[in-house]
Amino acid sequence: MRLAASICLVLALTLGGCGSGGEPDGPPRATSVPKFEPRNSTLVVPIDLSLDDLQAALERKAPHKLWSIDKPNQKCIGGQRIRAFGANVKVTPDIDCRIVGEVTRGRLTLSGSGNRLTILLPVNATVAARDVGGTLKGKTATAAAVVRAQVSLALDRNWNASAKVDISYDWQEPPGIEFLGQRIEFAKKADNALAKVIGDLERSLQEEVARAQLRPMLNDAWQEGFTVIELSKRNPPAWLRVTPSGMGLAGYAVNGRKLTLTVGLLAKTETFVGDRPPNPTPIALPPQIAVPASTGLSFFMPVFADYAELEPPLLKALRKLAKKGIRIDGVGSINATFNKVTVYATGNNRLAIGIDAEVEPIGERTGISWGKSKGRVWLTGVPISQANSRLVRVTDLQIHGNTDGMATNLLLLLVSTDSVREQIAGSITEDFSKDYDKVLGKAARAIANKQVGRFRLSATIDQVSHEAVQVTGAGLFTPAVVTGRGQITIGPRRQG
Repeated sequence: MRLAASICLVLALTLGGCGSGGEPDGPPRATSVPKFEPRNSTLVVPIDLSLDDLQAALERKAPHKLWSIDKPNQKCIGGQRIRAFGANVKVTPDIDCRIVGEVTRGRLTLSGSGNRLTILLPVNATVAARDVGGTLKGKTATAAAVVRAQVSLALDRNWNASAKVDISYDWQEPPGIEFLGQRIEFAKKADNALAKVIGDLERSLQEEVARAQLRPMLNDAWQEGFTVIELSKRNPPAWLRVTPSGMGLAGYAVNGRKLTLTVGLLAKTETFVGDRPPNPTPIALPPQIAVPASTGLSFFMPVFADYAELEPPLLKALRKLAKKGIRIDGVGSINATFNKVTVYATGNNRLAIGIDAEVEPIGERTGISWGKSKGRVWLTGVPISQANSRLVRVTDLQIHGNTDGMATNLLLLLVSTDSVREQIAGSITEDFSKDYDKVLGKAARAIANKQVGRFRLSATIDQVSHEAVQVTGAGLFTPAVVTGRGQITIGPRRQG
C-alpha cells in the first residue's frame, strides 16, 4: 500500500494521474415513495334523539281515561256463618252490590341515566259500591298507583329500531272501602283492567321508538364516511383515506334530555404521501354487524427528513477534522479541503454519500508538497434507529465504485482512514424530534375538527410510536403510527 501510494504520487507530478480513468459515477438515485399498509379503525357515530320529542309522542298516544267498570250483582259482603249442630250454618245472607269506577292517568314522564331509560305513569282509580243490598247507597274509594317502565333499545339487522319494555306497578293506596265493619278490596278487579292498559302502553312505546326513522340518519353517516382528509398541506403533503367496511350499534346513553345512540363505524384507514388519492367509492349500507366495545382511530403519519439536512453537519465535521490534520500511512500528512457533501437515497435502503475535496500530500520525510488535486468519492451507508427512538445513525459505510484516478485514489485512502470514517459515521445523524413534533402537530390539527360536507371528524391523538426508518426518494422517512379516539357527526341536511 505504501509503495503503490508513493509511486502514484510521483507519477501524479509527471503524468498528471495514475491511469486513464477518472471519478466514479455516483450510485443510482432511488425514486421510491413510502407505502403504508392499511390500518383498521373503529370510529364512533353518535346519533342523538330528543327525550322531549319521544315523551311528547307517548303523551299524545296514551288516553287519559284508561279504564272504566260497571258491574251489577257482585258479591260485596259474604254472609256470616256459625258452627251449630256439627255444621256451618249461614245466619246472614250474602250482600250484593254494583261496582262502578274508572282509572285515569296523570302526566307521563320519560327520563333516564346512563343506559337506563325510564317511563313513569301515575294512575288514579275511583271505585264505588252502589246499591248495596238493594237499598244502601254505598261508598266510594280512591286509589293511586305508579306504573314504571324500564326500556331497553335495540336495532335489528336491518337497522330498524325496537324497544324491549319491562313494566311494573305498585298500588300506593289499594282500592277498597270499609263497609259494615268489613274491608271490601277492589285491587284484583282493578289489576285485571290495568294489565290491559299496561300492554297498550308497551305497544305504544315500541311503536314510537320504531318511528324514530334511524336508518336514514345512519345511512348518511355511512355514506359520508367514505372520504379523504388532508393531514398535511406540505413538507410533505399527506392524506388520510377512510373507507368504511361495517357498522353496528355499540350502545346508548341518556344524558340530560338527550338519548345518544352510539354506532361503531369500522373503517380501513390509508395514508398517502404526495398527490391527493381518489375518494373511495361508497357502497350501500350493509346489515348491522357486531362492533368492538372499544373504539379507536389508527393511521400512519409520514415523518420525513430532507437529505439536504444531513449535508451541512457532515461538511462542518470534516472541515473541523481537516484543521486538526490527517495522516495516511505510507503517504504522510494530507492537507484536505472539503468543498461539498452530497447525500441522497440509493438502492437497498442505503444512503449515497458524495464527498468533494481538494487534497495536498505532504512528504512524510521531506515535508514538501506533492501538489494539489481535486476529486470526488462516493460511499454508501445504512441508516438505523432503535425502536421508538427519534435519533437515526448511519452504519456499514462502504466505498462505492472502482476508481483509478490519482485524486480519487488519494481521496479513497483519505476516507478509508479510521478518523475520517468515524467522523462520517458520527456526523450523518438525524434527530427526528423537531420533524416529529411538527408533523404530529399538523395531524392533530387536521383531525381535531375536520369538516367534509355534512361529515365532521373529531379526533384526539392518544399515542404515537414509529416503525423502522426507511430510505425513500423523498427523504429519510420513519412511519409514525398514530392511535387515538375519533367520532363522526353528521350535520343537518341542507334544504332545497
